[in-house]
Amino acid sequence: MLKDVINMAHRALMGISKNLPKRVFKQIKPFQNLLVLDFEATCKKSEILKPQEIIEFPCLVLSCDDWEVKDVFHRYVKPKVHVELSTFCSELTGITTDTLEDEQHFPQVFLDFCEWIKSGHYFDEKDESAFVTCGDWDLKVMLPNQCQLENIKIPDYFDEWINLKTSFYTFTNYYPKSLNDMLRHFKMEFKGKSHCGLDDAHNIARIVQTLGNKYNNKFVITTKINE
Repeated sequence: MLKDVINMAHRALMGISKNLPKRVFKQIKPFQNLLVLDFEATCKKSEILKPQEIIEFPCLVLSCDDWEVKDVFHRYVKPKVHVELSTFCSELTGITTDTLEDEQHFPQVFLDFCEWIKSGHYFDEKDESAFVTCGDWDLKVMLPNQCQLENIKIPDYFDEWINLKTSFYTFTNYYPKSLNDMLRHFKMEFKGKSHCGLDDAHNIARIVQTLGNKYNNKFVITTKINE
């Protein structure tokens, strides 16, 4: 029954999405790099956890010249509020409380990430790079909430990004309901463990590579934080 309801909702969304304008933000030149990002966060099965905290922080850099992964940032993050991970969270993500025991808290990991961004010169010039996420949750919800919790100012380069679901629809005229849905559309199988942040990021990158090669790097920003 639940599966039928989900399928009906998806078909309804498909009907709506076909009538949606394909919103495009002005892009001066093709991006040189696309940074694939996918957070994992604390969670419980039957309740909305407040606050949720980031526990895995992966980011892959794809070169838009050859679509190869040229750099990787990957860190686990020790939560401060809900230190003990729920059984549901561990089963979902593969991350346990012991996994995070000797890891840094978010402020240090985020500082290290920003230094990694700086050392890679990924945002030295406008439109040189863009983040890619599967949906808007990572950068529209999770990162702002985490930074608010820690009283951290978010760098400007997080103000806009590419929602891969939107790009997928723009390119294929099919609005996907999930990462696995995109993979199935291209007759690809998920590699690794679903909801492992790093494995998710690699599979998102596979979709980006496929679209980039097929559509000649016509990715554009789909979401801006203030719009």
